[in-house]
Parts: sequence; C-alpha cells; structure tokens
Amino acid sequence: MTGGKAGGSGSAQGLSPLKLLDFTLRVSAIPLSVASIWLTVSDQQRNPTFGKLEFTNLLGLKYMALISAVCAAYAFASAASSCLPFFAIRAPWIFFLSDQIIAYLMVTSGAAVTEIIYLGYIGDREVTWSEACSSFGKFCSRMRAGLVLHFLALCCLLCLSVISAFRTFSGFEPPCVWAANKQGEEEEERRDK
Repeated sequence: MTGGKAGGSGSAQGLSPLKLLDFTLRVSAIPLSVASIWLTVSDQQRNPTFGKLEFTNLLGLKYMALISAVCAAYAFASAASSCLPFFAIRAPWIFFLSDQIIAYLMVTSGAAVTEIIYLGYIGDREVTWSEACSSFGKFCSRMRAGLVLHFLALCCLLCLSVISAFRTFSGFEPPCVWAANKQGEEEEERRDK
C-alpha cells in the first residue's frame, strides 16, 4: 500500500481504499453496538418457579451494555471526525490510542458475558451453581445473540486498531539496518579481543 496519507491510491471521490475501509468499519460498528445494546437491555424472562430474570440482575450484562454504548458513541464521533480533513491529518495518534482503548474495553466486557453464558448453560457443580438456561431459555438465547453482535463490533474495532496503527506508524522511517549491523560487528570485535 503506497501513495497518499492513508496508504492507498485515490479513487474517483478522492478517498483511498484504506480510508474508505476505515470509514466503513467505523460506521458498521454503530448498528452492531446499538443492536447488541437493544438485545441486552430488553432481555428479560419470567419463570413461574424461579421468578423474573432481567439484564439488571447480572452486572456483566450491564457492563457490556455500557461498553457497547461507549463503542457506538465513539464510532459515530470518529466516523464523523475522520471525514474532516483537518482533524484526520493531525490526529493519527488520537485514533490509534482511542481505537486500542475501545477494543480492549470491548474484549473485557465480551469476556464477562461469555463467562455468564458459560455458567448459564453449563453451571459450576463444584460451587453448587446449576445451569439456568434450561429454565430461562429465551433469556439465554437473546444474551447469546447480543454477545455475537458485540463480538462482530469488536472485530470492526480490531481491524480499525490495525489500520490506525498502520496510519500512525507508517509516517516513521524504519530503523536503520546498517546501524544494527555496525553495532553487532563492534560487539563481535570486542569479544574477539
């Protein structure tokens, strides 16, 4: 990928393929995160034996909904700001760090809900937690669907992290090979003496 600040050749609209991919991934993360929030927040089920179960009963689900909201807001703001040439030229480090932070937060919230789903389906007999998804099947299936959408948004953010890292660090020259070779030769000469 060469040419242009975004690392690709320009298209008819003046956008490089890398910049178009970046924008598309940022915009794609928005509906995925919003759908994940909707499935999580509206998830509830009543069981005559065990009562009502809703997302507010599980801290991990509340955390995933919060992080999904942060991701959607960040994706919207970063997509809008990436369209502004002034901001996009001066802020590769801001995108790089922000993409990394949001991706890591999404990993942690996804891992928390994955554990909840695992315990819901399998249980933990050593601490006498029985599986709950046989009693709350609808709740568990909606929770799984929300997690799948969350991980799809995470995939967008992981790709964005790679793209923003490329954009940030492609402006720097690679380390000089001859300096490393010269240093290695000097060390060999000292050992030989």
